[in-house]
Amino acid sequence: MKPVELTVIGCSDAFGSGGRRNTCFHIKTASNQFLIDCGASAYPGLKELNINPEEISTIIISHFHGDHYGGLPFFLLEAAEKQRTKPITIVSPPGCSEKMHPLLALLYPGSNIMEKLNLRFMEFSDEQMIVNDDLELIARPVVHSSASLPHGIRIYTAGKIIAYSGDTEWTDQLISLAENADLFICECTFFTGKVKGHLNYAELKSHLPKMNFRKILLTHLDKQMLKNRHKIVHACAEDGMKILV
Repeated sequence: MKPVELTVIGCSDAFGSGGRRNTCFHIKTASNQFLIDCGASAYPGLKELNINPEEISTIIISHFHGDHYGGLPFFLLEAAEKQRTKPITIVSPPGCSEKMHPLLALLYPGSNIMEKLNLRFMEFSDEQMIVNDDLELIARPVVHSSASLPHGIRIYTAGKIIAYSGDTEWTDQLISLAENADLFICECTFFTGKVKGHLNYAELKSHLPKMNFRKILLTHLDKQMLKNRHKIVHACAEDGMKILV
């Protein structure tokens, strides 16, 4: 079985701390390529890292904040400009299609991009979702800005399990999401600071003994986390980093 390759396109907080791009992870298997989140500054990262957007079949969106789905208009714009016919599946909390229409109309008036593409929108449900032959997922609500419909995601692909916290403060939901995961991508915005809807490193470490996963990767890092990396014993994401899952 060939390994699953994860490339970190972006791993910053909302403000691009350290000059990093907004959240986006590219997953490549032997038969499929997809994105986990597509933040506002992520799309140029695909080009910089020589990832062909036309080969990406699916984009999974954890919640509706711009640093996690604000890159979608640019992905769709170029797909339309190149007259892409290959289907694009967008899996997200409810309402992504309804949000995209006014967002695209604001950014590119009169473009009618969505009418030119073969788009399929799938909304998170309580059940395990089959996206395609090589991708299934479970999404569960987490604790962040409620208006953004925040979710953590458990992904099954090519015989591997990738868990993703999305943006959240601590919730026991993370324990089941990450159970037996080959890789747990966990937001850890702050080192010691405490802000509603986000995790800090001190708090996360206190809960890790309750969790069971093979590898962890910390992401969504603010300037405080970057400054204290020498004190962090767990792997921290870097733009352009590649991991074999």
